[in-house]
Amino acid sequence: MRKRFEAQLTLGCTPIHEIEIPAKSRDEFPAFLRAMQYIYTNEELNEKIYSLLESIICKKKKTGRPGMDLWSIFVLAGARLCLNTDYDRLYYLANYDVLLRQMLGVHDGIVRGREFERQTLIDNVQLLDDDTLRSINLVIVEAGHQVLKKKEMEALHIKIDSFVTEANVHYPTDYNLLWDSGRKCLDLLEKFMKSKPSYYGIDADITKTWRKQLKNRLLTLTRRLSKKHAKKNKNQLEDVKKVAEEYLIIARTISCVLNKIICINPIALDEYLLHQALKYFIEMLDKHIDLVDRRLLKGETIPHDEKIFSIFEPWVEWICKGKVHKPVELGKRTNIASDQWHFIVDWWVADHLQDNQMLIPTIDRIRQHFKLSACSSDKGYYSKSDVELIEQFDIKPYIPKKGKCSVIQLQKESDPSFIEALHKHSAVESNINELEHRGLNRCPDKGIEGMHRYVGLAVIAYNLRRIGSILLKEDREAAKLRRAA
Repeated sequence: MRKRFEAQLTLGCTPIHEIEIPAKSRDEFPAFLRAMQYIYTNEELNEKIYSLLESIICKKKKTGRPGMDLWSIFVLAGARLCLNTDYDRLYYLANYDVLLRQMLGVHDGIVRGREFERQTLIDNVQLLDDDTLRSINLVIVEAGHQVLKKKEMEALHIKIDSFVTEANVHYPTDYNLLWDSGRKCLDLLEKFMKSKPSYYGIDADITKTWRKQLKNRLLTLTRRLSKKHAKKNKNQLEDVKKVAEEYLIIARTISCVLNKIICINPIALDEYLLHQALKYFIEMLDKHIDLVDRRLLKGETIPHDEKIFSIFEPWVEWICKGKVHKPVELGKRTNIASDQWHFIVDWWVADHLQDNQMLIPTIDRIRQHFKLSACSSDKGYYSKSDVELIEQFDIKPYIPKKGKCSVIQLQKESDPSFIEALHKHSAVESNINELEHRGLNRCPDKGIEGMHRYVGLAVIAYNLRRIGSILLKEDREAAKLRRAA
């Protein structure tokens, strides 16, 4: 049974509201810790966030061993993204960083406080989901507005833009994806043979030798094919076809043997899971055998819809944003909306959508929680019907039109208020840049759910650091007044 917070502090432990956070430090972590201290000491905010965490983490079991308390999960999940770090460093910080352990309520006093295992951190952070993180972010944004002393009826002017959160995958070609599929099939077959060597009626020693030889041969041919494909000469096509034919012979040999094995039904649960994984990678192997054959031997152009860009993360998209330094990005298009105080009020990990398809849904979500006066975006979001619809909600759209403008549109875009709004809109680029420093340049978590969770935690970490920076500035000014007095 989980607790919200371990109320009984260890002997010599500093209460959270008495923790002294360095106000002069320019590092991002003290600002994050200051925001967490503010949330903990504010009873209203504390209650809201605990209630949201309980709704997702404590809904399964109300009895059993005590797990990590909700406060520790929230702090450590945010700390990971604030520092753009991995679980190895988070494990070190959770067990040996003095300030962080004080914030967790387990600082080492006379008695050594709790120690966290690396796998425990991973398992507990992954309990959070996208909907809960969105609700928590709304609470944090409202807290940020309170810190800034925003007027209650003051409307927001949101800035909308998108960027690509890259997945943790290598650059895909059909022949290296074929290699990935082949090696995974052989690795899974090895696990089968270790558990039951004679289950499939094949001698284990012979199978081990056969697997090793085929795997090495497949890797050698993958490298040869890559070199032949990159080397430009008059015999390039003939050289590529020759290597590709030999490559496909080995791949088809592996596929033929594995397809016979996969017909045998497993008898235990662990075998069933391996069986399903092997079945998936055999499908990927057969698919890429077909793609390599059609493209390299038959000279066909493969339609984009038939391609898969990672066998491990099949949801990954091939996105071309027209950027010089990154002509192609592999991941998901991420849409964010920030207000005039640089708090991110909404985000969206889009699935096969373009910018102009995300404007209205974004505004609809924000209008459910905040009053809007204006919105701005770049010309990629422009749609005449969307602009007219936004105006019906008494929201001023500052969105330049793509292509040639009419006289009326030119007059509209030449208005001083329109120009000023576009100048202010450029601030969203700095918000995106900081998000990428919070970890959204590349997502290391697995699966599409991991991508959604990672983006949500990065946004929350960004907003918490924004609140903390404001509070630390107030702390510095208060200290300066005390010294002057």
